[in-house]
Amino acid sequence: MAERRPVKPSDLVGMAAAAGQEARVVAARRRMATIRLTDEDRRVVADELAEQFAIGRLDEGELHRRVDLLNTAATHGELEPALAGLPVSSLYTPAARKAGKWRWAAFAGAVWLAVPFVLAGLLLLVFGREIAAAIFGVPAVIWVAYAYRWASKPRRESGS
Repeated sequence: MAERRPVKPSDLVGMAAAAGQEARVVAARRRMATIRLTDEDRRVVADELAEQFAIGRLDEGELHRRVDLLNTAATHGELEPALAGLPVSSLYTPAARKAGKWRWAAFAGAVWLAVPFVLAGLLLLVFGREIAAAIFGVPAVIWVAYAYRWASKPRRESGS
């Protein structure tokens, strides 16, 4: 009998995130099922099929069969057999969102909160109190750097 591993809360969060991503992909496929394919859509899928062949997921006969299905498909719904059993096509994965303007406003607030500490650190440095300057200035600079990193990253990262 296989031993069951206890489920940790962090595992649940990861499973929920994966399920949410999968649900978004399924919803995107459902919305696009009746939309006709463009030449760009066909090119993207052909490139992805070629990549799957190159890494060994498809043999040559399977690649030709799937490319034939791709060429005869008129809508995204008819494209599903050509992509069956392969990783999700980039046509259906949501793009990473850009950071919202509110994040930059929060960054500006973080800078304003750090300014007095940086100035106090500089003042202490001028008067020869290096340890006190480091205690005031260094955490404020780290705070600003972290706030900038947080403000500039996308809300959701794709893939992983």
